[in-house]
Amino acid sequence: MIMSRIEAPRDEATGNLLDRLLAGLPADAVLTDPDVTAAYANDMASFCPAGTPAVVVLPRTVEQVQHVMRTATELRLPVVPQGARTGLSGAANATDGCVVLSLTRMDRILEISPVDRIAVVEPGVVNATLSRAVDALGLCYPPDPSSWEMCTIGGNIGTASGGLCCVKYGVTAEYVLGLDVVLADGRLMSTGRRTAKGVAGYDLTRLFVGSEGSLGIVVRAVLALKPKPPQQLVLAAEFASAAAACDAVCRIMAGGHVPSLLELMDRTTVKAVNALTRMGLPETTEALLLAAFDTTDPAADLAAVGALCEQAGATQVVPADDAAESELLLQARRSSLVALEAVKGTTMIDDVCVPRSRLGDLIEGVEAIADKHRLTIGVVAHAGDGNTHPTVCFDAQDPDECRRARESFDEIMALGLELGGTITGEHGVGVLKKEWLAREIGPVGLEMQRAVKQVFDPLGILNPGKLF
Repeated sequence: MIMSRIEAPRDEATGNLLDRLLAGLPADAVLTDPDVTAAYANDMASFCPAGTPAVVVLPRTVEQVQHVMRTATELRLPVVPQGARTGLSGAANATDGCVVLSLTRMDRILEISPVDRIAVVEPGVVNATLSRAVDALGLCYPPDPSSWEMCTIGGNIGTASGGLCCVKYGVTAEYVLGLDVVLADGRLMSTGRRTAKGVAGYDLTRLFVGSEGSLGIVVRAVLALKPKPPQQLVLAAEFASAAAACDAVCRIMAGGHVPSLLELMDRTTVKAVNALTRMGLPETTEALLLAAFDTTDPAADLAAVGALCEQAGATQVVPADDAAESELLLQARRSSLVALEAVKGTTMIDDVCVPRSRLGDLIEGVEAIADKHRLTIGVVAHAGDGNTHPTVCFDAQDPDECRRARESFDEIMALGLELGGTITGEHGVGVLKKEWLAREIGPVGLEMQRAVKQVFDPLGILNPGKLF
């Protein structure tokens, strides 16, 4: 239901806010019905508090975003920027009385240049939409989060998203060349460039990538593109232990191979995927490793990697014969998180990244944590870059199980730091991990980050309560 100026519930405070917002926004861009605004209160993270927004606004233009921020600054109101709310850290969760600024209607692809190999997009463009548009021109936008059919480019930038192809192509930050950003006071700032090279001044573009909407509102992005690679082929290797699978990962990377994808699923995950999809994956395996190559001769690369897997103790190595068989294997990996959620109905998805050489130690440690807390914890991993997603399965209606789930989640993060890793490889900090951010970066690092926040947002109205 879209509330107009007349229909919206009003008191002195909300009336003043609505009058000011509607002075620069169309009525259908301002939502106040509590049943509607409640749908914008949180993202997909568990155990993250969410407040009640005063209003949700859905601008279509840069000028409308500027108007919202000027209004919020004048009234000293918090603003929570949002994309598709597919995040897993609570970074898009509303705070009480805030203005939720949803950017999903700013969804235009403004330019695709095959010569410059760039795309210029608004923040509400869905990742898959952009990927398909550039694919039709023989180009590729590599970042591919698991939620790519739903997540937006603005959200990807805000959380510095990764994906399955990071081992070869890198994460979102490596593809953001320039940004237009509306600052807290409504001013518009451009950062970066659209050229292949450029080192003029501080790299403010990178500063905004991963800032979770706490420094400014991204309203336009210049993104780097790659030539479309050949069709990839996938290999599946079964192992009698997760340690052996991790040994294979180390052998592959030490051998100088550059797979387009190198993913791991543990025994718990394989069983969950089978239960959900009936794919018939081998449940006798303790770990399933998927490797892919999109080179000119992927079959030769798969053969070389298959040999390394066998040297590490693989019990079976099965290379796909064609693209269709490869896609079937990848579909199993993409189904992992949904399948684990079906185990108990609720999950907490961790995002710990460790050096590749410590990947086996992390997986063994997670198994011990699962046993200690009597919980099902499945591990899926972007094994090629050490980024793991230990997924805690629990019954949200069982208070004791919820407590154990939260404790196990924290112990996994502590283990990651002990192994020389980081608390988040691609999901961000948000609300869920802000206590752990201080532990990772230390008091001096925290002081400097807060100082940066103060420069860009002196009133503290942009996504308050997130990060730190």
